[in-house]
Amino acid sequence: MSIDWKSIDFDWNRARAFLATAELGSLSAAAKALSCSQPTLSRQVNALEDELKVALFERVGKGLELTPNGIELLEYVREMGNAASFFSLAASGKAESIEGNVCISASEIMAAYELPAIVAKLRKAEPKIAVEVIASSASSDLKRREADIALRSYRPTQQDLIAKKIRDDDFFLYATKQYLNSIGSPKTIDDFNKADFIGLPDSMRIISMLNQRGLYLTQDNFSLTTSNHTVYWELLKQGGGIGFIPETLGSSEGGVEKVLPQLGPYSTELWLVTHRELRTNRRIRYVFDFLSDELTKNKYAT
Repeated sequence: MSIDWKSIDFDWNRARAFLATAELGSLSAAAKALSCSQPTLSRQVNALEDELKVALFERVGKGLELTPNGIELLEYVREMGNAASFFSLAASGKAESIEGNVCISASEIMAAYELPAIVAKLRKAEPKIAVEVIASSASSDLKRREADIALRSYRPTQQDLIAKKIRDDDFFLYATKQYLNSIGSPKTIDDFNKADFIGLPDSMRIISMLNQRGLYLTQDNFSLTTSNHTVYWELLKQGGGIGFIPETLGSSEGGVEKVLPQLGPYSTELWLVTHRELRTNRRIRYVFDFLSDELTKNKYAT
């Protein structure tokens, strides 16, 4: 199928501005994502509307909403964005230089307590590699280049990703000695049914799992919650209650101790993941293998 080049008469940068605004929901968010000013982005969107001779957005209050034409055209532009992303991935995969940037995505706990020592060692070995660490409980989209390498607690299912299982991590319940003393130094499982536990957004799953192991907890036991795992750990260390922490991290902190170890661990897997195109990039391959070797040692920096 031959391409009618004369029919392609719009600016891709303007189409990208439209796509970012539509997906992120505002000009300010899109401008931040594309590293440009909001007036510049607004001019690009307006220019695209003039080129196509259609209205893509309409103002509703202080926000923007896609017009019917905008909704229809968005799917085509989204396909273009995906194609551009894959083109960039393929081009990056051909790079032979070790020098450059690598973005690593990991959970807050991993990013704060394990990766710093490993990244420092990596930078000492290869100072020309610049490293960005994204600390988030959400999974970065490797296909959209939100990260080059990701550390995940589950095996990815996408066929275009390369994944390597690094290890199993065991999580146990921990609390400070001071907190346990404040509730009478409980000994039996039943003694903990009135204790305070630190919750995460998926506390109901944790409640169900603990109750299956002999406890009888309700949401009332989780009066302290956070979505940030680093804050979770700090709350636990300050005596906020009982919480699940990786054994390798909990055992390195002298101020906390295991609670009800007879219940056994809550185990998760640790996977190292990258896009298959980036696996052929010398720099990404080097960092991927370096992380694999260091993480396999299963030791948190102390």
